[in-house]
Amino acid sequence: MPIRIGTKQTTKAVEQRLATLVYVAQDADPRIVKKVVALCETAGIPVQWVDTMKNLGATCGIDVGAAMAAVIPDEK
Repeated sequence: MPIRIGTKQTTKAVEQRLATLVYVAQDADPRIVKKVVALCETAGIPVQWVDTMKNLGATCGIDVGAAMAAVIPDEK
């Protein structure tokens, strides 16, 4: 499944109701996290917490940390 990485892309995916799951790093900036988590709750999109931005980035296949990432279903 495709993943949108980063705050801007994740927020956009949630606002457009494209995301089926959002990963959020626990050590990310709380001001940013709060907004996206609230959007997810409103949209009914589950949030999965990850311990660090570094681990989330590595899981997404990038060499830098990521505050959040959204899973997008494959387009058919």
